[in-house]
Amino acid sequence: MTLLLQISDTHFGTERPPVVAALSRLFDALSPDLVVLSGDITQRARRSQFAAARAFVDSLGAVPALVLPGNHDIPLFDPFSRLFRPYANHQRAFGADLEPSFEAPGLLVLGVNTTRPYRHKDGEVSMQQIRRVAARLETAGAAQLRVVVTHQPVAVTRAQDEKNLLHGRARAVQRWARAGADLILGGHIHLPYVLPLHDTFAGLPRRVWAVQAGTALSSRTRGTIDNSVNVIRHDAGAGGARQTTVERWDYSDADSEFEMIVRHELALDGATPPVAVTLGG
Repeated sequence: MTLLLQISDTHFGTERPPVVAALSRLFDALSPDLVVLSGDITQRARRSQFAAARAFVDSLGAVPALVLPGNHDIPLFDPFSRLFRPYANHQRAFGADLEPSFEAPGLLVLGVNTTRPYRHKDGEVSMQQIRRVAARLETAGAAQLRVVVTHQPVAVTRAQDEKNLLHGRARAVQRWARAGADLILGGHIHLPYVLPLHDTFAGLPRRVWAVQAGTALSSRTRGTIDNSVNVIRHDAGAGGARQTTVERWDYSDADSEFEMIVRHELALDGATPPVAVTLGG
């Protein structure tokens, strides 16, 4: 069994200390194999905010962390830095690689930097990035869960969020599906959901799922959704029967803990449709 913890839109600078403490406890209870931070690590890309984010990641111990920048991780009010060194603070905290990857016997995770200094909020994916990710997906093993991580979403559930969709998403999803992608993780809009991309994009040759995360730690929550993270479990199984579940865990103010709200059992490679089970009230 491989376990991946997706944390998104932490927005350090607006983090809620009780939620930070609760997420640390959840991490200890889960003992994930990988932590993915899918962008908007900070609120305003300040060095102090990145230092706080780095300290949080370090507090998790030796577990690998795959960290992508989001649009908030590029300076907004410093035009010189935005133009000439947009990722300086991010790279100081998390290293030079803006498109990190992770590979284990049951898991292949590929990060894609979809931020652009010349765009305010929007993200885009280039043909070069699409081809690079596809080439790597095509080398994946049969037992691996093949995951691509972007910041901006490739699919949304509400018309008002369509303006936040990733530019170049149609070409990317089609090509990555042909190369064997299973999941595309994202954040940006602070709403958690799971969508079947094979029902959204015509002609996909395999089942591919969009897995969106809410804001993990920030006070900048949306609607009725509190702070939220995703827990992804993958079992290669016997005879190539891969089994994958996505659990949404929300922070409860009443209990000061993260609690599992819904579990999605995902069908991969043409199996039966998924089941979503709501837990609690």
